[in-house]
Amino acid sequence: MAATRKTLLFLLLSTLLVVHTHQHRHPLDPLTPTEFTLVQNIVHDSYPPSALPISFHYAGLEEPPKPSVLSWLNSPSATNPPRQAFVIARINHITHEITVDLSVQKIVSDKVYDGYGYPLLTFEEQTVATALLNKYAPFLESISRRGLKIGEIVCGCFTSGWYGEKKKGKRVVRVMCYYLDGTVNLYMRPVEGVTVTVDLDEMKITGFRDRLTVPVPKAHGTDYRGSEQKPPFGPELKRITVVQPDGPSFTIDGHRIRWANWDFHVSFDTRAGPVISLASIFDAEMQKFRQVLYRGFVSEVFVPYMDLTEEWYYRTFLDAGEYGYGLCAVPLEPLRDCPENAVFMDAYFAGPNGVPVKMPNVFCIFERYAGNVMWRHTETAIPGKVITEVRPEVSLVVRTVSTVGNYDYINDWEFKQAGSIKVTVGLTGLLEVRGSVYTHKDQINEEVYGTLLAENTLGAHHDHFLTYHLDLDVDGDANSFVKSRLQRTPVTDHSSPRKSYWRVVSETAKTESDARIKLGLEEAELLIINPNKRTNMGNFFGYRLIPGSIAGTLLSDDDYSQIRGAFTKYNVWVTPHNKSEKWAGGLYADQSHGDHTLATWSLRNRSIDNKDIVLWYTLGFHHVPYQEDFPLMPTLSSGFELRPANFFQSNPVLKVKPLQTVKWPNCSPSM
Repeated sequence: MAATRKTLLFLLLSTLLVVHTHQHRHPLDPLTPTEFTLVQNIVHDSYPPSALPISFHYAGLEEPPKPSVLSWLNSPSATNPPRQAFVIARINHITHEITVDLSVQKIVSDKVYDGYGYPLLTFEEQTVATALLNKYAPFLESISRRGLKIGEIVCGCFTSGWYGEKKKGKRVVRVMCYYLDGTVNLYMRPVEGVTVTVDLDEMKITGFRDRLTVPVPKAHGTDYRGSEQKPPFGPELKRITVVQPDGPSFTIDGHRIRWANWDFHVSFDTRAGPVISLASIFDAEMQKFRQVLYRGFVSEVFVPYMDLTEEWYYRTFLDAGEYGYGLCAVPLEPLRDCPENAVFMDAYFAGPNGVPVKMPNVFCIFERYAGNVMWRHTETAIPGKVITEVRPEVSLVVRTVSTVGNYDYINDWEFKQAGSIKVTVGLTGLLEVRGSVYTHKDQINEEVYGTLLAENTLGAHHDHFLTYHLDLDVDGDANSFVKSRLQRTPVTDHSSPRKSYWRVVSETAKTESDARIKLGLEEAELLIINPNKRTNMGNFFGYRLIPGSIAGTLLSDDDYSQIRGAFTKYNVWVTPHNKSEKWAGGLYADQSHGDHTLATWSLRNRSIDNKDIVLWYTLGFHHVPYQEDFPLMPTLSSGFELRPANFFQSNPVLKVKPLQTVKWPNCSPSM
């Protein structure tokens, strides 16, 4: 009877899917709950009961070939590209790469992966792994000996990295624990010195070490909840509101967003989080939409800590590939994370059993009007006249937040009417701190790898590197990368009273090695151009990369952590488009050996001139903690901008009409 019900349900879902597909869905839309369920049924029905349980570690859209998507885009009445799903599953402790064709409802590819590295961790297996400690006598004894209450202990799973082992290791995590008892800020109260190793496949404890005992930092002053704060307080601000009496200026059609002169697609991926696709901008002079960005997303997040002690040296995380930058996305709080005029969107992912899980309010989309000026000029040189023209700037923001353990990453993709795409990430949340015997800086006479933030609390030095995959298609997919150096030039012929000036020396990268760039070494403009199209002045259509904060790795090339994170050696890479080259740290990041990364792909030194190319940009932060970061860190932001560079014939927002503002009565400030 149960089998009959399952078959009927399977057929019903299949029918619904076929009907939905015929409604001409966007080929880059993420999988729907119905599709996730269909994938789950197809995979489960393809294996005998002895293979169960099957653990889903990734399930998402198998991205259609780019030519197929562009063909569909140019002719939306054409047939959709085949709809497929890509699944990474663990079956009997073996990793399978499974492609499911949703239109024919069957598996079309099932490959076993036996190389180095493992797939994403799931929340559920981390929960089970940490629960093992509650019944493990040596651990309970360590907690008791420290005088701690076992009911106040909270533990987390840490990936273990790779440190030169030739043999493929077991799929293990290190479990580290924290103490509550008077605070919810568990990360400020580590139980230092105790490490438990858990085999995730066998789900058993395989290692335990209680190396040292240091005081657990105090709970006082660590709680960040508003309800727990005590006087004195700072001055309060008066109320601020955001009102759009006529409603928003953008429209959302499924996952397609249209606003002002922009048209783009937004989707969600378990590993990458937000994915922006098919961004094009309307050119009023040409009276058509022109391509800018085919696909953009966070490819990897490398977070190496600089503490070399036994409990810390392996904390060199690849957050997207090990934990899932999308999987760690959290619901956004209206009026807190996003302004009053925001519109929210949900997302879905496949749980470890393949069942779709809803993530409510994971996106917010809103128009930002913060008093910035898009352009202005006051002219006083004309006798008898003062001419002032000002255009306020309004932009559109797509926001998500990923909370990866202790850190919160605020991710903004901001679209501007002048043609720029500004990408910003804000770091906030809680530091990883190490318990210590020290209560004052003057007591320290050894390397402690961090800053003393409070009594017995050391904030560890660390980095954050976010590598973005930016498949720019500047007015077409045949593009080139140009580095325009600003070269100081001496004046030696006495033709001018000046002794020097700078000029622009442009070099077009022919191969991948030409385009590897460490920022900060010289002044340069970095452009993606279309070498086949020119403005009426003869300049190539282009977009330029304007970096934000410049930080590069300080680790040595032979450091095993840096081998895995070698894609951070350069801030900029350019590669030819390759559908399989999505993840800068490799498809399998957990315990990877760095043998399938952006750095290794680029060694082929392929041609990138007048090709379909991908720009990879690494945004970096070196984080030296300060006491202001305790007990919770104020947001630190940086980013980059993709800005038109001879893409338009002239200023594209010259004719933008002034913003119609609403002046509310009795709004004059009291003095």
